[in-house]
Amino acid sequence: MTIPTSYTGNRPPLRRSSTERMLGGVCGGLAAYTGVDAVLWRAAAVALTLAGGAGLVLYAVLWVLTPAEPLPPGEQPRPVDRFVDRLAGRLDRAG
Repeated sequence: MTIPTSYTGNRPPLRRSSTERMLGGVCGGLAAYTGVDAVLWRAAAVALTLAGGAGLVLYAVLWVLTPAEPLPPGEQPRPVDRFVDRLAGRLDRAG
């Protein structure tokens, strides 16, 4: 039996989803990246939140550190997304 040493498939870059979103698009982005349904990612985030709050912290960190997908033409980013993008830009300049 041969064990593959690396993944050779075409995987999209990890980005926050602009279409599959309920809050920040993090779970939708993870779903597109991993191929696991966004509902399962959301359930995991809720479970981690209820089990001590780690899900909320992890979601917030991923929201700030994961870049957003490009918006469709003519669509403006939501105010919270503009804030998160500014925060991420400040973190990039500081690090």
